[in-house]
This record gives sequence, structure tokens and C-alpha cells, in this order.
Amino acid sequence: MELAIPEKARLLEKLKSGGFKVPDFIYVPAEDFRRENLDDLKVFFQGCHDCFKVIARSGHPKEEYFKGGTFDSLETYADVGGIVYARKRMISFADTANRLSVLRQQKFNNAPEIDLEEMGVIVMPFIDGTSVMAKELGDMWEFGYCRDRIHKVKSEPYITRTPHDRRLLQISEDIQKYLGFPCEIEYIVATDGEIYVVQAKDISHIETLEMKESERSIKLDGIRRIRKRRSYRERPIYVMDTRAFYIKVIGRCEDMVLGCEGPAPSIEDIIRTITDYEQELENFTLKYERFGVLGLSIEVPEVLNQVANHYLDDTPELQRRLSQALHANAYKMDFFLSEADTLIARQNIMVNMCSHDAYGIDTVRNPLWSVNWLADRDKEVVKKFRTLGFRTGDFVGIDIDSEEKPTIYRL
Repeated sequence: MELAIPEKARLLEKLKSGGFKVPDFIYVPAEDFRRENLDDLKVFFQGCHDCFKVIARSGHPKEEYFKGGTFDSLETYADVGGIVYARKRMISFADTANRLSVLRQQKFNNAPEIDLEEMGVIVMPFIDGTSVMAKELGDMWEFGYCRDRIHKVKSEPYITRTPHDRRLLQISEDIQKYLGFPCEIEYIVATDGEIYVVQAKDISHIETLEMKESERSIKLDGIRRIRKRRSYRERPIYVMDTRAFYIKVIGRCEDMVLGCEGPAPSIEDIIRTITDYEQELENFTLKYERFGVLGLSIEVPEVLNQVANHYLDDTPELQRRLSQALHANAYKMDFFLSEADTLIARQNIMVNMCSHDAYGIDTVRNPLWSVNWLADRDKEVVKKFRTLGFRTGDFVGIDIDSEEKPTIYRL
């Protein structure tokens, strides 16, 4: 069976091959501990001259799916007994002190089930110095400093945009470019100023809202509201994309007429696509008392409307059923939109307020808001919403400045 190499060891080996300053290290898999086959580890220690202490870093094959720091690293003696002891402590900590952390990540972050007995160990010489963690958030790098063993009086850990040595920034940029994905990099800055890379972690799959608000928000152009009681609100949002919905319906029609892999859909399947969408809208309204709609596309594009309502013209009875379903769907969408108290959409698409909507008693605490962006910015703004990953169920904040210009944030 092929040996699964943990991400830590794999990336360190790649960085070492790429010419980056990585300390000598060895990865010892769980199988070697089970078989007591630790000859390679003994050879590694023989090559570590004047090395009486090492760092034993956790190296589980599934560790990359958990948050950094879930599993422990320990300082220990530079001998086989010290590493065997350190591994036992790692497994024990994971099953006791860190057990709740593991369970929570499995529940909320979809981390996999894990066999702690598969824990391997990465061994490298202990380097006296300062630990620095670097990662890029937005378009800025941040550097976290901790565990400074150099000074008698130690300061608290801190984060800065300006590292003590400009080389840290350049090395970090070079590593990320070399690996080809966003990563969190750990360094040890030795007492002589030498910078060693001791870990890199792929963080491309991790959504970070730590970036500046201006980098995870979109400045829009206007707002229509009658009451101006407050200038900030938070809402769960439904992301409406009617264009994508119609393309999906047309695609189903195409599969029925022209064929596709697997069974071709029937007219009942196509209509079920429409009714499922309507049920999704209804379920959302029943889940949240107050909500907003982010309209990436609310009006049906004329071209798609024509195609959908004429695609099955060769079978008039089927086309009639499809057109009726789409006609009814337009009303269902209006019913859904009328329940939202916040509409975020292109200019000229706004809540049509009657007197109750504008002035009624229910609006005293929760007035209707129509937040918009200019029509000539439509492609730009929609693209940014997609890039920032706004999704149905997200909570957003809307902040209105003194000039009545709204900014929307993902929370």
C-alpha cells in the first residue's frame, strides 16, 4: 500500500528541493513505530552533530484537513526514546486536551474521521530563536511573532504588517509563488538572524474574512427608504439569479429534445425543476422572519424568455405546459420578493411600496430598503459579488454613510 505522506512533510521536501532554507528533517511514519523500524531515525541523529534537542512535529496523513495547532509539537531529546515518547504524548493530547477541538471540527468543518494511531512524526533540530507565522490576507502580508526565547523579558505575541527583516516578505512571496497556492508559512528566526522555513500549510480552501472590510465589501450607489431611523442593518440574504435559473430550464429542454447522457428528462422533470425552485423560495421565507434578496439577476432576460417559451414549439402541448409553469413562476417570484424587507439590486429594480409598506406600523422598526447600484456598473458589481462569494444564507451588513451611499459586507 502506498504510503500517505502528510502535507507538512510533503511541502517541506518540495521547498527544500526549491532551494529554500529548510532545516534537515526526517518524516517517520506510524508504520515504522509499529514495527519498531527506526534505523533511519538513528542515522538522522548521527548526522545531527552537536544536536542534543529536537522538535518533534505531528505528522498525521489527514492533518491538513484540521486547523493548524490541533495536534501538538514537542521539544524532546535527540534520541529514539525521546521521539517515541513525543509521539505517545501527541496521541494522548489529541485524545484528551484536544479531543473537543477535533470533534467540533468534524461536526462544523467536515473534518474527516481520524485514527490517531496513524500519527507520524516529523523530526528536525531545535533552533533557538523567534517563531514567525506569515500569510497573505487580501493584498497584504501579515506576520505573527511569538515565543521569543532570545530576551530575558518576553513580550506578548503580536501581529504586524512590517516584519523586522524585509527578507521575510520576499521569502514569503517567493514561497507562495513557488508552491502556486495561498499558504501559511512558519519560520524560525535564529539568534544569528538566519531565517529557516519550518512549515507551510495550504490555505487556499479556507475563507478568510480577516481581510480589511474595504476588501470584503462592495460600495453601492444609492438607497430608497422612507423612514431614516437607522443607517445600519443585518440580514440573511437569498441570492437570486433568474438568468441562471432560465439557462437551467432551457438546458433541460435541450436534453429532452436533443438527448443527453443517461435518460432524457420528461416534461414532468422540466416542470419539477421549476416547482423545486419555487419550493426553495418558500422554504427560505419560512426560515427567516426578516430577510434580504441580493438580485444578481431578477428580471428575466428577454432573449432567454423567448427561448424558454418557444423551445418546445414543435410539440405545442408540451410548450403550453412549460409556458404556463413559467408564467406562474413569475408570480411566485413576485410573492417571494414582496416578503423581503431589503432588496439589493441594480438601479431601477426596487420594492414597489404601497402606503403600508412605506409608512405602516410594521415599518417603524423595520422599514423597507431598496439598495442599488448604477445600471452602467452592473457587470462590474455582479462580478464582484460572485468573486467575494456571496451565497444564499449568508448574513450581510448594510452600512449607509452620511451621503446616503450604502456599503454591503459579508459578516
